[in-house]
Amino acid sequence: MKFIVSSEVLTSALQKVSGVLSAKSSLPILNNYLFDIKGNQLTITASDIETTMEVNLELSMADGEGTIAIPAKITLETLRTLPNTPVVFNIDEKTKAIEMSTETGSFRNVGFDADEFPKIANIDDSKTITIPTAFLLRGLNKTHFATGNDEMRPVMMGVSIEFTSKGIIFVGTDAHKLVKYEYLGTQSSEEDSIILPKKPMNLLRSNLSGISNEEVTVEYNQKNIRFKFENFTMTSRLVNGKYPNYEVVIPVNNPNILVVDRASFLNTLRRVSIYANQSTLQVRLSISGNSLKMSAEDVDFSNAGIEHLTVNYTGEDMDIGFNSKFLVEMLQNMDSEQVQIEMSTPGRAGIIIPHGVDDDEESILMLVMPIMLGQ
Repeated sequence: MKFIVSSEVLTSALQKVSGVLSAKSSLPILNNYLFDIKGNQLTITASDIETTMEVNLELSMADGEGTIAIPAKITLETLRTLPNTPVVFNIDEKTKAIEMSTETGSFRNVGFDADEFPKIANIDDSKTITIPTAFLLRGLNKTHFATGNDEMRPVMMGVSIEFTSKGIIFVGTDAHKLVKYEYLGTQSSEEDSIILPKKPMNLLRSNLSGISNEEVTVEYNQKNIRFKFENFTMTSRLVNGKYPNYEVVIPVNNPNILVVDRASFLNTLRRVSIYANQSTLQVRLSISGNSLKMSAEDVDFSNAGIEHLTVNYTGEDMDIGFNSKFLVEMLQNMDSEQVQIEMSTPGRAGIIIPHGVDDDEESILMLVMPIMLGQ
């Protein structure tokens, strides 16, 4: 079996799927790419069992068809150092010997039987929906940072995706913060929901960035999900479990409403939080009239920071504490010039939404739990 391919094209394809490879894999075969040559098409597959990624590319020339598992690290490292040049692959299907050659040199290694490579999961009784690429990426980007890291609660390590008759809802939460992003431009004929694990979610985000394809085809059942766009396919197992009923923690009666310039609030928060206790990261918001005093202190090191902002505020005077890291993450993921923070009491969650934005296609809500002042 022999084929010729551009080193630049092949390197780009390998990099698309390399993120799924795990250095700690207990199965040696997973340290390889699966190459499948049919006609003038090469399909490259990489997997960690839970998630499988495939990319297709056109070969400059192919003589023979077949499949072989090719060592991933040495192959990619070699190709990365090459200039854009044709690379000739000669593969002995009996011995699995692989030779990569260019105009200036050749490199040899040995592959493995393709039958050892794990099979891609079939998605039986599947449902299919197409989502605009930009909004799928936005949904994942807006919610991923709110997901948890507690392996004892795997459902909260992923992003919940709900397919509804009103639109698609993305939710991420770790019980301390929550983000709910709704895209109303694509409706589903059936109400359904899945939980996408963190690793494939981040791999998908990486591969969606910068692509020109307008839509992503999503095929799923209750165990697996598949995303297809351009020459790329990703198949992943879903988190098995029920996502928390997040709606019950979103307070609906919030009479105290603060409207503030997002950039000013964010920059002030960053400065003041430098002086916060590094274990709690607590900042205190003291709101009275149209004045917001933001303060933080670390008693152990005699550090303290205070700054004032002029805001629009409706409600009773209030002192409330928040984790500054959570607030910074949320403000960074808002796009509006102004944000609206809705509160009820210092012991209940605050709601952050864009202010002055009227969008029929999407909406976003962020929730952050308070920290008891004095902690």
